[in-house]
Amino acid sequence: MTNKPLHSFHIPVMGLAYTIDSPIRVAQYGISSVISIIDDEIIEKMKNFYAGKFNLNYPFISTKTEDYRARRITDYLNMVDDIVNKKFESFKQEIIKNAETLREFIGMLPNTSSIKSRLQDFADQKDYVGSGIRKFIDAHLSPGNIDVNIMTKVDKDNFAKNEQLPVMHNDAHASLRGFAHSRLSSSVVLSAGMNPRLYSYLEEFDDFFPDKNGNLKKKIILKVSDFRSAMIQGNFLAKKGLWVSEYRVESGLNCGGHAFATEGLLLGPILEEFKQKKNELINSAYVLMIAALEQKDRYTATQPPEVKITVQGGVGTSEEHDFLLEYYHADSVGWGSPFLLVPEATSVDKVTRDLLARSKESDFYLSTISPLGVPFNTVRGTSNELLKHQKEAHGKYGSSCPKKLLALNKEYSSKGNCTASRKYQAIKLKELEKEKETLSEEEFNNRKEEITNKACLCVGLVNAAYMEQEIQIKGEDQGVVICPGPNLAYFDKEVSLTEMVQHIYGNGNILPDHKRPNMFINELKMYVEHLKKEIKAVTDTVTLSQTKKWNIFRKNLLEGIAYYENLFCTTAFFNKEKENMKHQLEECKVMISQIIIPQIEK
Repeated sequence: MTNKPLHSFHIPVMGLAYTIDSPIRVAQYGISSVISIIDDEIIEKMKNFYAGKFNLNYPFISTKTEDYRARRITDYLNMVDDIVNKKFESFKQEIIKNAETLREFIGMLPNTSSIKSRLQDFADQKDYVGSGIRKFIDAHLSPGNIDVNIMTKVDKDNFAKNEQLPVMHNDAHASLRGFAHSRLSSSVVLSAGMNPRLYSYLEEFDDFFPDKNGNLKKKIILKVSDFRSAMIQGNFLAKKGLWVSEYRVESGLNCGGHAFATEGLLLGPILEEFKQKKNELINSAYVLMIAALEQKDRYTATQPPEVKITVQGGVGTSEEHDFLLEYYHADSVGWGSPFLLVPEATSVDKVTRDLLARSKESDFYLSTISPLGVPFNTVRGTSNELLKHQKEAHGKYGSSCPKKLLALNKEYSSKGNCTASRKYQAIKLKELEKEKETLSEEEFNNRKEEITNKACLCVGLVNAAYMEQEIQIKGEDQGVVICPGPNLAYFDKEVSLTEMVQHIYGNGNILPDHKRPNMFINELKMYVEHLKKEIKAVTDTVTLSQTKKWNIFRKNLLEGIAYYENLFCTTAFFNKEKENMKHQLEECKVMISQIIIPQIEK
């Protein structure tokens, strides 16, 4: 039996390990969360940790084992499923027997939930144990989803004895196979854009196709930044008989981790397009999917399977949450970075959590530390940053690169190097030294900074999980890299899971008194700054394509402002903020008008 989700929010994937065990922590309360499954090493270590903690028989899988990456992932996901189901059954018994636990659980549910009001009826009865509550709970409660995330670009080729292995052994392919072979009935979130080879590999697994009843055991979620991208990717998969069950719309800049900026398209207008064209998205894919399924002689669906539109990136108040649900008809809202301050939900060491709580707006920034060459949201003062400065003071640059998940640069090796690695940076610095005489001191230092500022994300993004669980960390000390969105600047303390959930649903408030900008205004300001920064960064001759791109960017920003001006005038939401938001929109228009786009000399 598939129950309607208890909650109207989900916890998105964060880093490689910040949500590595979130389902074990929160799924019994009906909260869905997402595990990154690209790093088999952290997965194996967490599997061994939890197998010991819950006395489960999941033996260690050596790197010498055939197809060890996929097998490790399969085992870990099966184990998480075992633990979640065990904890869920225990939790059900607890709320049946313990009135206080039942009341606490009721307090965590959305106010609009019919399940909440029915459970409250039971709680109001003097002796509710024998009053049918057990039957009601069995029929209406289910654990949150154990979803997984694969960053499609992290799909490095792998080798055995200098022989390149088949594509199916690439990192992302092995991760997908590990999920596909697990017993989970949940979803894979594919993020960071389209990888046609990986998307085609989905065809190899029956669980992604409809069964005779039209049901999908395993579903596909695409993380997208705009409607056009959703349509292209959805139709690409539909031509293979594969259905996208959810489009997870994320703000291009007001998000955690890697930031994929749009060309000035803002979240509000993007969501409006999804709202207006959802049926077009569904019908287009359905026609293509049916034709493909018939050609493959597979079961077809008599009607389009369900499609959800969800949203995440920068939401911070219950009013913003409710607005996204009611106005844009979002099926769920992702609350990511704020949960980094909830020890019951995410895997973060105490030192890093304290850093996040005390950091201010100026501490959160869009960095260039990612070896992928994609802007990366982070915070100043991490242990990784401090260790890096200490090493550089002694003339040491780069990481030992033990995992090589991001060894995707093939400039110097067919096997690939990571641009954060000591090996790669040594070559680059040597080349730069040869050019020193031809460069100014400022140019030389800027070039050197570009080479050496990359961080080892493979290690830095998992260390916090090891530290929290006191699991031994081997190898070079890399410290912690963390990737919160800029929205976390407005949250300033560690909170309990109950406090966070009550904040989301408007039954409490964990934000300090100082003013926090509306999520839409905040994102708009980020895009204005992004355009200014892009223009300023150009040192060579400006090209026609650049000026065209910047003009489109500016046009989209101004159209977005006009959209918000109309929206905020007509909506019943944000009444206390409206005058201030109107003023901020005017300020942004002035800022945009002052941006000078270089012209091509004729």
